[in-house]
Amino acid sequence: RAAGIEVNFYCHPVGDGDRFTLAPFDLDMEVLAIPGHTLDHIAFVSEIGLFCGDTLFACGCGRLFEGTPEQMQASLARLRELPASTRVYCTHEYTLANMAFAAEVEPGNEALTRARAQAEAQREAGEPTLPSRIGIERRINPFLRWDSPEVIASARRQGASNDSPAAVFTALRRWKDSF
Repeated sequence: RAAGIEVNFYCHPVGDGDRFTLAPFDLDMEVLAIPGHTLDHIAFVSEIGLFCGDTLFACGCGRLFEGTPEQMQASLARLRELPASTRVYCTHEYTLANMAFAAEVEPGNEALTRARAQAEAQREAGEPTLPSRIGIERRINPFLRWDSPEVIASARRQGASNDSPAAVFTALRRWKDSF
């Protein structure tokens, strides 16, 4: 019971493309299957935003525990296609650490430089950097920028076998895991 609202939780299995209304908030939700972090990872999209768990972070993405790099890259590609204004609600405040890595990957990204300065100011003021927005992530998140020449070049230096989105993602994720 929160703020005078009684909430009852029931277990109802959901899958990709399912829709439901989250009562008592009268909020329509769509389920997206986004394997990669885990095989059964899902996200919820509503008018409020994207609730993506550990798949997409501000300027980063989750580790691969069960899924393959190809699955994760395909899931991120799906999220990248959401409207630019979509708010991204992820599960951890890793923004500054992710931005430090992103700056290594793409040091010439001016949008990243500006976003990093803003995030540093927010954290210094005790404010969260979240939520982000899909449009911002498209400009600063190296894991969504597999088609950027600078990101591709960095991935190649880290051993990417070719310039495909999956190969670029794989090299970046391996690099981030040891960063």
